[in-house]
Amino acid sequence: MSDLLTKRARELRSNSTDAEKILWHSIRSKQIDGCKFRRQQPIGDYIVDFVCFEKKLVIELDGGQHAIEREKDRLRDSRLAKEGFVVLRFWNNDVMQNLGGVLEIIRKQSSSPLTLTLSHLGRG
Repeated sequence: MSDLLTKRARELRSNSTDAEKILWHSIRSKQIDGCKFRRQQPIGDYIVDFVCFEKKLVIELDGGQHAIEREKDRLRDSRLAKEGFVVLRFWNNDVMQNLGGVLEIIRKQSSSPLTLTLSHLGRG
């Protein structure tokens, strides 16, 4: 299973969405408080959009299909939380229209000792 996830993660990195490209440009190379993020990274049975292993911080970008997949996302987030990860979820539109706000939330979480699970800028 691990080899299949790794292969799929490589495919996803090659076919990033516009929102993923924009966010990646802003968080790569330790631009957020020195956090090293990886993109399309396998964790357990999942491939997460972005992760900083040092801070145990996962960032997920969601398109419209996630509005109807909320239960699936909650289960995924719960399983990641059990592994000690904090999951931040943002809509693609948030990245496209309010990148500064998204980056500020990521910055606050990366420097916070508190473990919070945020979902869609507090809307979900």
